[in-house]
Amino acid sequence: MRHISIPLLLPLALTGCFMIGPDYQKPTAPIPDAWRFAPAETVAASDTRWWEQFGDPRLTQLIEQALLHNKDLQIATATVEEFLGLYSVTRADLFPQISGSASYQRQQISGVTAGAVPTPASDNIQAALNLSWEIDVWGRLRRATEAARANLFGQEETRRTVVLTLVTSVARSYVQLCELDQRLEIAKRTLVDRREAYRIARARFEGELNSNAEVRQAESEVHNTAASVPQLESLVAQKEHELSVLLGHNPAAIQRGLALTELRLPSIPAGLPSELLTRRPDIRKAEQDLIAANANIGVAKAAYFPKFTVTGSFGGASADFSQLLSGPAGAWNYGLGLAMPLFTAGKIAGQVKASEAREQESLFSYQKTLLQAFQETENALIDNSKIQEQVQALNRQVIALREYRRLAWLRYNNGLTDYLVVLDAQRNLFNIELALATAQSNSLQAVINVYKAFGGSWMEKVSENQETPLS
Repeated sequence: MRHISIPLLLPLALTGCFMIGPDYQKPTAPIPDAWRFAPAETVAASDTRWWEQFGDPRLTQLIEQALLHNKDLQIATATVEEFLGLYSVTRADLFPQISGSASYQRQQISGVTAGAVPTPASDNIQAALNLSWEIDVWGRLRRATEAARANLFGQEETRRTVVLTLVTSVARSYVQLCELDQRLEIAKRTLVDRREAYRIARARFEGELNSNAEVRQAESEVHNTAASVPQLESLVAQKEHELSVLLGHNPAAIQRGLALTELRLPSIPAGLPSELLTRRPDIRKAEQDLIAANANIGVAKAAYFPKFTVTGSFGGASADFSQLLSGPAGAWNYGLGLAMPLFTAGKIAGQVKASEAREQESLFSYQKTLLQAFQETENALIDNSKIQEQVQALNRQVIALREYRRLAWLRYNNGLTDYLVVLDAQRNLFNIELALATAQSNSLQAVINVYKAFGGSWMEKVSENQETPLS
């Protein structure tokens, strides 16, 4: 150690003293004090397995299958593993890199070419430990590690975004499938009613109580309703295939649980706008991108300064294995290298400028993500409120139209009105029943959208088998 010179110790002493580039400061953002369309009653439920509130065990089973087998989630998990490896690669540059080398050579020198008597064959054995270490005087490697760590955390947030999107997509698709089942049931029930109306119209025509025009009108309504049945059956199959792919399976039929009208409406989660910063993975991902971009400014600026490298080797060389580690066979060296740019024609300046611009891009992207998050949440809250009002109005309209249809049939059978009144009542009831099914589905989906907009820590709980440890 007494041979180590002061110039070698100086860069080591300076390591950790400097960190080129700006330290990250969390940007301020205008956050609303409260939601504009916040419901009067909410519950602290955004961090729970909210889909269980639907009361349908089959939906819970489908979500669990999707979390295990969905391909997008598997891709996102593999990507996290990739960035974990890249982070380890970058962080490793902070430490000395030690490698070993060994060689064995046996040779015979020709006496003819050497002009002398041939010498005996000789052995040459060498072994050494080699050291290479860039001393991070200016913090370039530490900034690079900081950026790599932020990129890793950002990918984990991307994975959580996939989890959030997957769970809400499965729940929405299941509700939409239940809606299509309901619409198909309405169409088939209406078809039965209209076939009965057609039978009555024919009987009345045969009894000379109405015209052939009324018979043809009734027949037309039968065919019109019958045409809607295969169309709805096709939509049901397509929605089943969509849901199957979300589950990571080949397209197939999906087993149902509760009917649309049996699904319970989940409660609305509570939360403040400021809580989105910690709940929503897209916001956290945008901030990690900003942290990485900020750290890369230091990486770029460090190129202006000298780069110090320590190298060394310790080993031995001998013609005999038994003497390889003896004193006379020992061989070693160490040294300090220095490299710095003298003229780059603005290359480094351009790299710094580009990194600063990328940091600004990330800042604006973070701010935009915040605004979009507030917008999505407000839209989800207002949709939930107004769709509930729509469902209530349509329910009252269905009750009124069913009574209208009953009275129209009564008057028609008593000869007090013509078939057009009955036809009008049937058409209106059919259309409004379909509209009610859609509104009921939309009301359930609106609550799903609210939970998606709020985010929540449930993402860390529902897919523990997919988690990648971050260290």
